[in-house]
Amino acid sequence: MSDHIRTRHDDGVLEVVIDRPKANAIDLATSRSLGVIFRDFRDDPTLRVAIVSGAGEKFFCAGWDLKAAASGDAVDGDYGVGGFGGLQELRDLNKPVIAAVNGICCGGGLEIALSADLIIAAEHATFALPEIRSGTVADAASIKLPKRIPYHIAMDMLLTGRWLDVHEAHRWGFVNEVLPADRLMERAWELARLLESGPPLVYAAIKEIVREAEGSTFQTAMNKITKRQFATVDRLYSSEDQFEGARAFAEKRSPIWKGK
Repeated sequence: MSDHIRTRHDDGVLEVVIDRPKANAIDLATSRSLGVIFRDFRDDPTLRVAIVSGAGEKFFCAGWDLKAAASGDAVDGDYGVGGFGGLQELRDLNKPVIAAVNGICCGGGLEIALSADLIIAAEHATFALPEIRSGTVADAASIKLPKRIPYHIAMDMLLTGRWLDVHEAHRWGFVNEVLPADRLMERAWELARLLESGPPLVYAAIKEIVREAEGSTFQTAMNKITKRQFATVDRLYSSEDQFEGARAFAEKRSPIWKGK
């Protein structure tokens, strides 16, 4: 496991901190370590929510470590399970992930943030895809960003590499909340606790439906739901939690979710 990743568990919440001075950039070894961490999070039934952030106040993550690349790390090397940063290609990750962006978030760092379900950011956070200036392509962002924000804004970022401040990022909708820096992690944990208290089987169904529906027509996706062809939906509809939700509503009490 990398010395540049810090983790802590608190009940059902996992916090992952990229701590690789000076810019929290990611080389192949760090990416592989992140992949193991997020794979284990996915597969651990006691963990329900993850928070990913960067150490310090200047950088969330500067993305691919160009110094490591200059020293021999291949841009198409072995990033490990989950691809670059452990998140963007991790299959069947059906649990909520919160990105808490505490500073510069660019290149592969922005691609990691885009792989989260919620993005909250400090007031001084900035965002960019500067790959164009180093003669390479922001591959995952080229796929994801035009689906998250207006096409012409996404293409502006991809084609020019220009920087967005946090308020513009919020205006275009890929940042959920803007917060004072000293409130960022407190708010991340508030959101994580809220999600931790929710129904994990429903979260799993939501994430699978949203993910799979990206490449489907509306009716195709709806048919797969009603015919219980999504594994998470089939599990949910046969679960104790499904009945618990109905009972709790009828009895006017808070449900007790067991994840089964």
